Amino acid sequence: MAELYNADAPKKAANLSINSDLLRKARELNINLAATLERALKEELSKREAAQWVEENRAAIKSYNDFVEKHGCFGDEFREF
Repeated sequence: MAELYNADAPKKAANLSINSDLLRKARELNINLAATLERALKEELSKREAAQWVEENRAAIKSYNDFVEKHGCFGDEFREF
């Protein structure tokens, strides 16, 4: 499976605005903002790419499910459970 992104790519500064109280509380707890944002973005990217894959393959998934419903799953005759 292909990687979501290049983890070895150089860091790049980004300006963003967030809720001031959220920022204050995160700083009070010494939360690493960059690491937390990267982790959250990685999770979101993973979810969206998975959803995109399902959408792009929806017809093939339906076709396979229809085939299995009509003909059964490969190897069903050998199953002992």
